[in-house]
Amino acid sequence: MTEVGTRGGTDITTGTGQGTVMERDSGTDSGTGVGEGAGTGTGAAVAQLLDAVRQGRGGDVPGLLTALDAAGRKAAVPELKRLRKEVRGWDWGRWRAQQRVRGALRIAGAGCITGAAAAADWIGGRDFQESGDGGRAVLGVLSGRDRAWLTEVTRRLAERPTVAEEEYALVHGLVLLTGCPAPATDAYVRGWTGEVTGRDLLARLRRDPQTPVLVPRLLDLTEAPEPVTWQTAAGQDGHWPSALAALAGEGLLDRAALLDTCAARLLRGGRPRDLRLPLALLQLLGATEEERRARIPDWLGMAADGPSPVAAYAQEVLAGLALEGGLPVRELAELSGSVLFRTEKKLVRAQLTLLAKVLRREPGAAAELLPVVTDAFGHEDTAIQERALKLVGRHLGDVDERVREELAGAAALLSPVHRAAAAGVFGAEACGEALPYEEVLPPVPEPRPVAAAAGTVAELVEELVALVRRPGEPEEFERALDGLVRHARGDRAGLTAAVRETFGDTYWMNDSRHVTQGLIGLPVVIAAVAGAVSPSRIHDGRRMTTASCGHAGLGGVVEARLWEAAWLVVTESPVPFLLATPTVHTGALDPKVLVERLRAYRDAGVDPAPVDLAQALLRVRKAGPMARAAAGEAAALGTRAGERLADWLTADVSLTPAVRFVSRGPDVRSRRWWLADRIVVAVRERRAIREEFPPVFQWLGGETAESAHRCRHWSEQQRPQWPAVLPDDRETLAVWLLPLVTDGAEWDYRGTAWGLTALAEGDGPVGPAVRAAIAVGLGSRHAEDRLTAVDALLVLAARGELDAAALGERLATLMAEGTVKPNRLADAARTAAATGAYGTVWAVLAELLPGVLAAPKPVRGAGDLLAVAAECVERCGAAGVVPGLAEAAARSGSSQAVTQARRLLSALGHGGDQAAS
Repeated sequence: MTEVGTRGGTDITTGTGQGTVMERDSGTDSGTGVGEGAGTGTGAAVAQLLDAVRQGRGGDVPGLLTALDAAGRKAAVPELKRLRKEVRGWDWGRWRAQQRVRGALRIAGAGCITGAAAAADWIGGRDFQESGDGGRAVLGVLSGRDRAWLTEVTRRLAERPTVAEEEYALVHGLVLLTGCPAPATDAYVRGWTGEVTGRDLLARLRRDPQTPVLVPRLLDLTEAPEPVTWQTAAGQDGHWPSALAALAGEGLLDRAALLDTCAARLLRGGRPRDLRLPLALLQLLGATEEERRARIPDWLGMAADGPSPVAAYAQEVLAGLALEGGLPVRELAELSGSVLFRTEKKLVRAQLTLLAKVLRREPGAAAELLPVVTDAFGHEDTAIQERALKLVGRHLGDVDERVREELAGAAALLSPVHRAAAAGVFGAEACGEALPYEEVLPPVPEPRPVAAAAGTVAELVEELVALVRRPGEPEEFERALDGLVRHARGDRAGLTAAVRETFGDTYWMNDSRHVTQGLIGLPVVIAAVAGAVSPSRIHDGRRMTTASCGHAGLGGVVEARLWEAAWLVVTESPVPFLLATPTVHTGALDPKVLVERLRAYRDAGVDPAPVDLAQALLRVRKAGPMARAAAGEAAALGTRAGERLADWLTADVSLTPAVRFVSRGPDVRSRRWWLADRIVVAVRERRAIREEFPPVFQWLGGETAESAHRCRHWSEQQRPQWPAVLPDDRETLAVWLLPLVTDGAEWDYRGTAWGLTALAEGDGPVGPAVRAAIAVGLGSRHAEDRLTAVDALLVLAARGELDAAALGERLATLMAEGTVKPNRLADAARTAAATGAYGTVWAVLAELLPGVLAAPKPVRGAGDLLAVAAECVERCGAAGVVPGLAEAAARSGSSQAVTQARRLLSALGHGGDQAAS
């Protein structure tokens, strides 16, 4: 008799392409647990079922289930669970057989398990969803079950997001089988949306009885399903808003309820794509005047906080009410205050136009509306400022003295270019005198001292738990690494017991495959302390050689330090602490502190670990009188390590590689020029590194390398530690970070500018590589990365290390090549200037603009750059000549570029003479 199980007897395992069959050499049931308490016939039927399941014959399972009574099905469940657990452990070589067995397991379990909760757990198991069995067979074996039981199973499955959405057909089949109401869970609605979307969408919705129940839930979803966001034209088949509007016209859907639901969803806000359906449907339904009046608070909320398309529609509705006399002045003032603070110029201009119309018709509303108009005095667009000032001046006679004083006080928000016009409106005395310009830069960041390692094992383990969950800051990583070495030396038994108890259930402490192959980060040392890493693996980890690229080199240094620390722990080395632990948060190491550490090593008769000493040398600050004094003390130690430190401190100030930007022509496949493909890095010969540093540092010792554009050695776990590898050599670090920053400008990657902060706060000279990294960061696709680059630029300026002209030249080159987009750079420049650094930003733009103005074709976004430049000049009072500016200002037309060129020319003190010439 064919059996399943491993208890008693001898199992013969046969692996075939059709699955695995296990045969037992005995014909009894005694050792398997199958059929216990059941008759011989039942036991045979159970065995046949299990045999079919193990062989992946899912089509035979429903028929075999019919031969089982309640006792037989109950007896099969434990064996099915054991088989499921076994199948989970199969490797990828048996993937096809695994999928077949899982499909059969799902069907069998659905037919055997009696509890509703347990059945739902079994059917909805993630491993079964990947089996590709569909759901028809499961529905078939469930069809004869109790209706109340089935209803409960349906409810539980509908509440499982992956099941209800990805296996909508199964859950919907259960709904039809039980006759229960359609479950209105988010996942079920998503699954339903994907099922009904198609060329005959309207017809499908019309005949689906679930439509009235699920449409309101669809409109209310926080994240809209992909099909309803497709940009099909209104009225086309498959256009969801048109189909829903048609059903509302037919009475199948409640029109008033749809209006309420759409308005409520738009008020909640979200991504524009997620609001596309409710907004389009709201527009198609066409609210009546009464309905528009009843929802004034809703329109006000949308105009204030909604994305641009939503705000524009709400503004349009409210403008219509205002012009019809249906919007009270108080609500109009509230609307205006919200809209005039928005950055979208189109919305602001439209609101000023509306206010002008209302004030022309109702002069008595000026006292309430004009103070709101002054909110536009601080807008970034000086044309909008001018428009608002003219509107205030036109109706200034309609307000009393108190309001006039309030309006005059707001004139300080205007750009200096409008100061004369403001004086003409409010009077010179009311506007006051302009104060002398003073550049505002952020305070120079103070180095944060790195705290000493945790004093007790308990404190250390607490820190390790946090760092294993997230990478942490470099100083946190360094403290923990030093703490592991210190406590392994001072209390090895206590540390071992603590880490085993805390991390004993982690995969990397139990799975030998991870321990021997993919172990990275602090778990390397933690596992070594616990004895979970073999000495041979530690030996292999310490044999790392030169890197294939700079990214692998930086990561390799971090890994080498971890494996060396693991070796120190396993061999119970007498090393009392690590030499390379930094003294400040940037990763830099005070040379006098390093001398004291080497003295402690000498007194203890301990030789430094090779990688630890090399990393310490790379971190030690080599500039200034402190370094020279430390060199003498190091030489006096009388040790080889002291001599190496002395030589290092008196050698070249920085590694500073030679960086060249070369043109290689456009990429044939994309017809674009990728910045990272045009960087050639020649690392200067450093005999000390080549001869005395461990192999993992050889890439810094004189090899010539080119930064690989699509290199993929960027480990997320190691990346935060990279800057601390070379804190005293910003140029070298910038070379290897530059391709990553470039991804944020040329592709849609986020978080690529993280290293710019370290470059700005680190030590060593600032050269072309650092400037290139900052320049590319200013052109990042995402605003948060541009903000990081702005912060780095301002820190360099505050430290007196920013060569603004050289940065402007690099930006001009990057813009000409297409790496940096003018609109993104304008946004970054505007953000930097708004902090008060108008002079600094102008110094950069002054070198950039000649190339923009001399471009053979008009540069898209040039007007934005010129506007920021004009604002900077107006604020800081700079003067000078920008080549090509007069010619640009003399062009005909009123485009943004021409208008702002004239404004900049005037601000520079050249007025209309050069423009006319």
